[in-house]
Amino acid sequence: MNARVLGIELKRSIAPWPGLVVLGGSLAILVLANGIWWQGTAGWTAQWTPMAMWTRYWLAYWWPLTVGMGAVYGLRDSRSRVAELLTTTPRPAWRRAALPAGAMAIVLASGFALVVLVGVVRVALGPAAYTGLGWLPISLVAALSLVAGAVFGMGAARALPSVFTPPALVVFVLLTEMLLRQNMDGKLPSGIAPNRIALLSPEVVEPREMLLTLSGSVHLGQTLWLLGLLATGFALLSTVTRRGLLLSVAPVLVGAALALLVLPADPRDSYVVDRTAAALVCDGPVCVTQAHRSHLPELARRGKEALRLLHDALGDRAPASVREETALRALSDNRELSSDAVLIDFDDPLIAHAAGAELTRLLVAQGLAPNCGPRTVWEGDGEVDVPAQSIAASWALGDHRLEPLQKPDTDAYSQRTWANAEAAWEKLTALPPAEQRSQIAQIHAAALSCKDDLAALTGEASS
Repeated sequence: MNARVLGIELKRSIAPWPGLVVLGGSLAILVLANGIWWQGTAGWTAQWTPMAMWTRYWLAYWWPLTVGMGAVYGLRDSRSRVAELLTTTPRPAWRRAALPAGAMAIVLASGFALVVLVGVVRVALGPAAYTGLGWLPISLVAALSLVAGAVFGMGAARALPSVFTPPALVVFVLLTEMLLRQNMDGKLPSGIAPNRIALLSPEVVEPREMLLTLSGSVHLGQTLWLLGLLATGFALLSTVTRRGLLLSVAPVLVGAALALLVLPADPRDSYVVDRTAAALVCDGPVCVTQAHRSHLPELARRGKEALRLLHDALGDRAPASVREETALRALSDNRELSSDAVLIDFDDPLIAHAAGAELTRLLVAQGLAPNCGPRTVWEGDGEVDVPAQSIAASWALGDHRLEPLQKPDTDAYSQRTWANAEAAWEKLTALPPAEQRSQIAQIHAAALSCKDDLAALTGEASS
């Protein structure tokens, strides 16, 4: 297959269209649409692994389409009524098949590579400091899945030359993906199909945890299965005998069997924590993950100041360190708080964009009244802790009036909550200093036990 013939194939066939669909569709969604893939530390341009996971996530749509478009391409000879004529030529069948299959592989791999390249550029220009290569196998397997699916579609259409073959394949792949789909409802993915079977789909779950990545056994198992699918597709595309058609099924069966032996049975072994990205980097008592080490200089300076203020407020019960939270957590799960450390989560929008004195205030607030609710970037429930945190931080910093950590909303519920907070602030500051310190200690204890810490000030029953 020389370059001139390949160029003619690309110019006069539909081969470029699958690559353009993957490229244009992915960029239209990822770049132009404002979705959750722009939010938090697991955003598609925030870190390398989430970028690879998000670009692969959309295979749920592109994989069935590429299989169908490959089938349309595979009908070309039968549609032109030259299939029998081509079998009489002295050129080997596999060489004839290599040209359209190679053209399809090149455009699909190039289209997906350009999508990844856009993500690579955006991540490289961003604040991400962690530059490991653990994301690369995620993208390589995704590209292989597109090529294997398209070539299989071409081979299936040649073996079953009917106008109903492409739509039937698209529907079949879509239904199969729906049955195999896993959802990120808890700490780890789950679905109706056994984990090994579900991992035969190249689709990944919606990325919500920056530190989650796919294990090496998943990469290996999926590669074996996809190579078998690719070999079967090419064999169907190039065979000219009925016996050859029957033998063409062997590679995909062997690949699936080997994959099922390698793929993990437990989601805990398929989606794993990237240990390199999660490794802690410290400056004295302040630690962040390797993935967020660019935050360390500012956080260390402000964190040490916050720890001093916390010691003045709580004495020996004050936390002794500031540490980034790395525990996996479902969206609806409460945090696992620690009395020894101020846990920070860069998925909290208050923390993510804070700097200077504002960051010190937020760290003091988290140390005195840590929120144990679900992540605010996803649920918004963490806002119920802000009034109590504002009271505690304002007291520790010696403010003469209550300074909200964020601008209060204008709805009736927020107005009533902040009115109660203002009343609690007036009540607190009217007490003698010793009693004020005792009230702050009650807020701290209530927060660590995940009770209503504002009730500790107002005297109401805690929830």
